[in-house]
Amino acid sequence: MAERDKGNVNDMAQALRIALAGLGTVGTGVINLLAENGDLIARRAGRPLEVVAVSARDRHKDRGVDLSPYAWVDDMTELASRDDIDVVVELVGGSDGPALALARRSLGAGKAFVTANKAMVAHHGMELASLAEKAGAPLRFEAAVAGGIPVIKGLAEGAAANRIESIHGILNGTCNYILTEMEATGRDFGEVLKDAQDLGYAEADPAFDIEGVDAAHKLAILAAIGFGTRLAFDSVEISGITCIRAADIAQAGALGYVIRLIGLADCVAGEGDGHRLFQRVAPCLVPRGHPLAAVTGATNAVVAKGNFSGPLLFEGAGAGDGPTASAVVADIIDIARSNVAPPLSLPVDSLEAAKPADPGNRVNRAYIRFTVADRPGVLAEIAAAMRDAGVSIESLIQQGRPEEGGEVLVAMVTHEGPESAVSRALEMLSGSPSLTEDPLVMRLIG
Repeated sequence: MAERDKGNVNDMAQALRIALAGLGTVGTGVINLLAENGDLIARRAGRPLEVVAVSARDRHKDRGVDLSPYAWVDDMTELASRDDIDVVVELVGGSDGPALALARRSLGAGKAFVTANKAMVAHHGMELASLAEKAGAPLRFEAAVAGGIPVIKGLAEGAAANRIESIHGILNGTCNYILTEMEATGRDFGEVLKDAQDLGYAEADPAFDIEGVDAAHKLAILAAIGFGTRLAFDSVEISGITCIRAADIAQAGALGYVIRLIGLADCVAGEGDGHRLFQRVAPCLVPRGHPLAAVTGATNAVVAKGNFSGPLLFEGAGAGDGPTASAVVADIIDIARSNVAPPLSLPVDSLEAAKPADPGNRVNRAYIRFTVADRPGVLAEIAAAMRDAGVSIESLIQQGRPEEGGEVLVAMVTHEGPESAVSRALEMLSGSPSLTEDPLVMRLIG
């Protein structure tokens, strides 16, 4: 069988020649994957995939793989001008700088381009898609969203016959690990974050993850592909998880919910002037019976609702060298098969410039946590603001009573109503000496 497989590979078309820019865990993962599964991949691709050249910051660093078979290029942007390269793979990262320069030069030269760089795609995807279409060069970025989960391919191809009505999901493994560890152990955010850093789930500077920016990059990409709209990262409403306390986790649990950082997008028809695109990344209360409630640890999951398919769940490892390298190589296989499709599922000229939706018109229930001074009249003040703004309170709990002069937590859940009403109530309470910090608002999703 092995001899027959080898013969089939040898009889195939000329190898697809690959350049790798970036030799971190994902870059070396691509090399290892091609080495281990090379024959299988060649049969599926219809031709061998061959790494020809590599580039990284430090030529002499030991990366645990043999780089001697490949040409070394110090300036990675020069990969775009080599005649012996068909596909340039960028695994360096960063929304601008050398990664963007390499993307522009590669596509401008008519070379296929594969990237795992969600920040670059979110900020410059429209420009790069235009370059790719003009040059007739494939641009692929499956690995930029949810690691090894084929969610981009699932939306662009598997659900292509559907109108996608909504997309929501857990798009950042670091945040999900922290929240589910807080849930399991009862510990507070800072302590669990340190554990996540020690275990390698969080960077030394975790701001992009814990403040929701990483998830927002991914959500903007999914929204453009799912709804056929132009990339609109700047209109994503972003909140992170740094304000979540163990007390919030406990209160959510008592109500039958878990807390997850959720990316949520939908696109609805406006009144005579096109569609309205809503994009938000924020911690939400998710009912225990919901598919996303069972997603724990560093796992990612996305639910896309098609008008004929119904809900589609994509779940799996959202990061790591193996899953991300798998998505990168899957993109290269598509290119080897000459599978040229618009990078954003529709030609750039066909993508709608949807206007941002007004979040105040959204109707839902909310969890609101106040940190207040422990003195008489505080609850009455909060309740009066809610009443005057038209917010109906379903339940209200004062959590603990410290020594005189201290702070207490007041948590409430509202009945269903417009978000604008909650915003009005909080505006009324803004500046009140009774509140010792800004309130935390989390929406309840069904």
